[in-house]
Amino acid sequence: MIWILIICVISLLAYVGLLLYCRKAWIQMPDFQGGVTNEIKISVIIPARNEAANLYDLLTSLQQQTYPAELLEIIVVDDYSTDATASIVQNFPAKNIQLISLEAVLGPQKINAYKKKAIETGIAHATGNLILCTDADCIMDSDWVATMVSFQQQKDAVFVAAPVRMASPRKSIEIFQALDFMSLQGITGAAVYKNIMSMCNGANLLYRKDTFRDVDGFTGIDDIASGDDMLLMHKFSQAYPDRVKYLKSQDAIVDTEPVHTVKEFFRQRIRWASKSGKYADNNVSLVLLLVYLLNVLLFLIPIALIILSFYIPVLYFWWAWLGLLLFKTVAELFFLYPVARFFEQEKLLWYFPLAQPFHVCYTVIAGALGLFGSYEWKGRRVK
Repeated sequence: MIWILIICVISLLAYVGLLLYCRKAWIQMPDFQGGVTNEIKISVIIPARNEAANLYDLLTSLQQQTYPAELLEIIVVDDYSTDATASIVQNFPAKNIQLISLEAVLGPQKINAYKKKAIETGIAHATGNLILCTDADCIMDSDWVATMVSFQQQKDAVFVAAPVRMASPRKSIEIFQALDFMSLQGITGAAVYKNIMSMCNGANLLYRKDTFRDVDGFTGIDDIASGDDMLLMHKFSQAYPDRVKYLKSQDAIVDTEPVHTVKEFFRQRIRWASKSGKYADNNVSLVLLLVYLLNVLLFLIPIALIILSFYIPVLYFWWAWLGLLLFKTVAELFFLYPVARFFEQEKLLWYFPLAQPFHVCYTVIAGALGLFGSYEWKGRRVK
């Protein structure tokens, strides 16, 4: 038991060092203030499967953009929806929106990565020089497009990752998602700023159409259901190592809907974890391994202590475990505070200590199932 605690302490110290590094990088990263933009044609690609409840709000927010409507092309790719998704797009009062049916492109054939195929299909029909990707359950402020384009041009970026925020969490599971998601966003921004391509989110991405073709798009990762964002970013970073950027600006924040049940949450996180073994960058794999190892140890120690309590006194070991958990919580709060200020969600941090036990459990379970199991997403069973 002592050796397990020692390994846990070493892992925790390494993890805290990583958090301090990310916090410093996040604070160092300047907020982008916008600037003059050479107006060019933009194509917004929206893969949508059964998103009738959300799509109208997204299309409305896109029509309210300050970027010239005549230079803004919105392409919704209907991914075999069984609800009114297609009807909402067809009846939406705007001339710069077009609907593409993925079923008309693929027919009855079954694949594993429908979202990638939907994005690829949208890009094939796009006439814009820059591709903006978002999800159908998102909304954004009116300066989103202008800010993204201005940043891309000033930085000469081929790929831009930008911030995403969980919108208006109310239920316990939604608050937990917002906290967990905020942490991932902070690490994403810090890592990309330091040219370490670890994460990004497909709800808010920009890349050049010509360089998407130069890196062969999703070729090589098109058999994986997830990874239309992070795995694609890694392809860009390998081809253009200094031209993948993170845009830190409140004008660029995209708000996305949280899932509303624990079951949906686990399905989502298992889907995200399914790509963790696919990274070509060993540094990213080592960081993921460190985080997973730490959480596995924190998960297994109390189980071991319950078993050992039948044979030996374990009170001091319990105090040691609680101390490690507390130290981890304080370190994560220290990292999260400047990130929460950026996303204007500081009040959520009061819930963070209560969420810590569930965070440890879900990380272990979702990580294991993501690597070794299949999961259901949007009514499909995929791997």
